[in-house]
Amino acid sequence: MNDNDVLISVSNLSKHYNKGAIKALDNISTEIRRGEVVVIIGPSGSGKSTFLRSLNLLERPTEGVITFEGVDITSPKTDINVLRMKMGMVFQHFNLFPHLSIMDNMTLAPVKLLKMSKSDAKAKAQALLEKVALGDRGNSYPSQLSGGQKQRVAIVRALCMSPDVLLFDEPTSALDPEMVGEVLDVMKDLAKDGMTMVVVTHEMGFAREVGTRVIFMDEGRIVEEGTPDEIFTDPSNERLKAFLAKVL
Repeated sequence: MNDNDVLISVSNLSKHYNKGAIKALDNISTEIRRGEVVVIIGPSGSGKSTFLRSLNLLERPTEGVITFEGVDITSPKTDINVLRMKMGMVFQHFNLFPHLSIMDNMTLAPVKLLKMSKSDAKAKAQALLEKVALGDRGNSYPSQLSGGQKQRVAIVRALCMSPDVLLFDEPTSALDPEMVGEVLDVMKDLAKDGMTMVVVTHEMGFAREVGTRVIFMDEGRIVEEGTPDEIFTDPSNERLKAFLAKVL
């Protein structure tokens, strides 16, 4: 692989609170390449979501540099809003607008930000809804959908912007257990299509099956990273071994 494959580069990233007393992130460096599915695992409070949210500056790092497609997004000169259009974000709690129909939720950003025509945006949104088995729900409102359906809509809403990477912040943790599978299936299909994804999750089966690389975090640091096989079958770090013993 050459350097052109690197989509996001993270160098010496730290996030401190309380004048440095709390280190949510402690000197993290890693790279995310095009087409990778990077799954971030670790105990609660280990810095996983802070790290993910730093990648599009929803969290502003205290120190360090993040480059996205060769642009230093941590530089004050960078218009982060332009770059965020290429970074889809899927949250734990869907973040759909309750007063808008599903179709309006999906077409709002492409029309406003990408200046797509309403008809083109609708056609794209409808095709994506069909893909996740929700083709008949465009006129519904979020309150009329189950949690799993809302999360599938949230994923395709992000896809309506044709992003270069999708960031998932614990996308299944607010769902009833029987709805988790339907969301993970959509994510598996995206992985097969070659979408670059960074996923914070507690779903170890997904990490094992779909991840191309797994990052284990603890106390704001990357403690170990490797292929799913290396992480789950042959972990070398004692803290990772203890974590896996509890969750597997």
